[in-house]
This record gives sequence, structure tokens and C-alpha cells, in this order.
Amino acid sequence: MSTPATDAPTTTSHESQPVGANRVLTWSTTAFTVMFAVWMMFGILQKPIRAELHLSEEQYSWILAAAILNGSMWRLPAGMITDRIGGRKVMTVLLLASAVPAYLVSQAHSYGMLLLLAFLVGFAGNSFSSGIAWNSAWFTRGRQGFALGVFGAGNVGASVTKFIGPPLIATTAGATYLGVVQGGWRLVPVIYSVLLVLLAAATWFGTPSTDRMPGASKPLDEMLAPLRQVRVWRFSLYYVAVFGAYVALSSTLPNYYMDTFGVSLSTAGLLTALFIFPASLLRPVGGWFSDRFGARKAMYGTFWVMLATTGLLMMPNGHLTINHADGSQTEHLPYAISIVPFTIVVFLLGCAMGVGKAAVYKHIPEYFPDNVGSVGGLVGMLGGLGGFFLPPLFAYTKSWSGFPSSTFFVLFLLTAVCLIWMHLTIVRMLHDRSPHLADQFDQPHPEPSRHPA
Repeated sequence: MSTPATDAPTTTSHESQPVGANRVLTWSTTAFTVMFAVWMMFGILQKPIRAELHLSEEQYSWILAAAILNGSMWRLPAGMITDRIGGRKVMTVLLLASAVPAYLVSQAHSYGMLLLLAFLVGFAGNSFSSGIAWNSAWFTRGRQGFALGVFGAGNVGASVTKFIGPPLIATTAGATYLGVVQGGWRLVPVIYSVLLVLLAAATWFGTPSTDRMPGASKPLDEMLAPLRQVRVWRFSLYYVAVFGAYVALSSTLPNYYMDTFGVSLSTAGLLTALFIFPASLLRPVGGWFSDRFGARKAMYGTFWVMLATTGLLMMPNGHLTINHADGSQTEHLPYAISIVPFTIVVFLLGCAMGVGKAAVYKHIPEYFPDNVGSVGGLVGMLGGLGGFFLPPLFAYTKSWSGFPSSTFFVLFLLTAVCLIWMHLTIVRMLHDRSPHLADQFDQPHPEPSRHPA
């Protein structure tokens, strides 16, 4: 009879990493960082593109959504294919396949063309599930949380365009290079396309030629079998809150800052980076914490901080007006949040998301060590699709309510649903098993299919 797992790390002292694991982590993280920057570049380019093509905020929200959609919908097959043929091949193909539409974005002169190219550029976003499956195959269980957190920190690529975009746009506007490349916002996708090609070569020649493929001989139905468990879909909803919302905010915050606080494009990019950095760079911390103390504790902390921060941010500026019997009026409970406290609270929201993203993916190799590609792919796909629906939802909710802060009301509701579902599941599992398992229920069961919660 097996002994139930605990929240302590499962690695043992004699475990060692395969030779080449660090090279896989280094080049996959570098490639993912640039592909994430390409995937998210339309956020900071919003103002100049809208001005040139005369687009409304609602129209542009669909450009953001199109890129996010194609960067999410193939994550399940990308993870499964990586398990079957190896991440070296899949990552190289993704880099090359993203370079072509990235260059063509610089040639777009209509809304329809830009919408199509944004969709094709979004293919780069599928590198996440490929990299997760690839690194899981190369790292032992006791280091998977940290390694996947380091790889996931490539999300910081979302801030790259926030830094290089505004000065490039300002200093190169009106110029032409090599007779065909225009300056301004059109120069940004050209630079990215060149970087993608160079990284494809570096990934192919810089990682071990003999790859690790845990699903090479596994039948398709066996790879898909874990997806029938409710637990997988619950993890997916968590990822919508911590990753889908992160993607959506990374794309929409620059415009939020400019419209709400009247700052410049350059300042909006820098302030948005203060959200992106912790939401990305704290993934290794979230992975370490999950390795050391358990992913359940990390998820509880994540959701409570997200509730507190979005609860503050969703409140519109204003006050209560009391109408008295004599016809006079008095104002009470005035509330307004200026740019400095707003940025601090958004920073804390990013910290919570950074830890939460790593915690969600710590669950996957623990529960499904032989199906990281398929399970991780589904979780990543649904999380990314959350990022597809959220930008239009933000835009239309703002239009309906008239409050820019309605963006954070949407996130508050999403976080509340995740926390309630997680807590009810935990309470039910404790009731069904026994009280002495209170600190053990969030670890994989020897036969998880019998406990589908």
C-alpha cells in the first residue's frame, strides 16, 4: 500500500539532471521571450496604428483578440507533438513560421489585412505549451517547478515592445530603410522577424541533437485520456485568471493609461512594464515556492491578492450624493485613485499573477507526469483563449458602463469564481476522505482517475 504524498518536494538527493538540460532551458526561454514579444506587440502599437488606419477602440480590440486566439488554439496539439517528436523540432518550426507574418505586418495598409496578419503572427504564442513539455522532459521532478517558472518568465517578452517601441516609432517615423522598410511603427515587426530567424538557427544548433520524447510511442487516445478529468478543466480556469488576464492586461494597459491618466505612449509603455515584470519574473519564485510548500498554498495566496487588488481597481472615481428633504444635496465618501497608487496596486496584481502562473503548472507534472504535453497544452490553450475573449469584453464593458475601471470588475468576478471553485473542491475532498489528509489533498493521488475532482 502506497503512502500518500505530502506537500514537501518529491525529489531525492540522488536525482541529477540529464546532460543538456540547461541548454534546453536557456534557448527555449530565449526563444519564448522573443516570440511572446512578437505575440504581444500589437498592444503598444495601438495608438499609431489606430491613428493611421482610423480605427475605433472596439475595432482594434479584435486585432488584439485575433493574435491571442491563434496563439492559444494550437497549444494542445503543440504540446502533444512536442512529447512525440521533441521540442527542438517544434520550437524551431514555430520560430520560422512566425517570422514571415511578422515581417508582412510592416506591409499592412488596411484593417482587414492587419486583422489577418495579427491572427497569423499569433501563432508564436503556441511556443508556450511546446516549451513547457520540452523542459518537463529534461528536468527531474524536484526541479520542474523552478525550471518551468524560469521558462515561463519569458512572458517578460511582453514588455520588450513597451521599451523599444515608443523610441523607435518616434525616431524613425517618416524614414525608409533599404528602399522597402518604412520607419515608425512598421519597423518594429521587421526587427522581430529577423530576430525570429536568428533564434531558429540558435535553437536548432544550440540544443542537444538527441532530444527527449516521452510520448514518442504513446497512442493518441492514451495521451488524451487525462483530459476527461474535471481537475484538468479546473486548472484551466485558474490559468484563465492568472495568464489569460495577464495577456489581456498587457495588451490593453498602455491604452488604459493614456486614456485615463493622459500620459504619453512612452510613459504608458514604461508603466505597463511595471505590471509585466513581476507578472513574468516572479514565475521562478512561484515555481520555487510551489516546489517547497505546495502549489495549493501558492494558489490561495494568488487568488486572495488578486481579489483585493481588482476590488480596489474596479471602483470608479466619484462620490455618493445625498438628496435631502429641503432640496439640498451633500456629497459623501469621495473616492479617486491617481496614477501612482493605481500603478502600485497594478504592480501587486502582477506579482500575484506571476506566482499563480507557476503554481498552476506545478500541478501538471505532479498529477500527470506522463502527459505533460496534452494536459499542459489544454491548460495553456484555454488560458490563452481567456486572453482572446477578455480584450473585447473589456472594450464593450467600458462602452456599456462608461467606466474604464469596469475592466477590473470583470477580473474580480473571474477571480472570485476560481477561488470559490477551488475552495469548494478542497472542502469536498476533505469531507470525502478524512480530516487527517488536510495538508495532503493537493498532491497527486496514486490513481488520479478515480478522483476526478
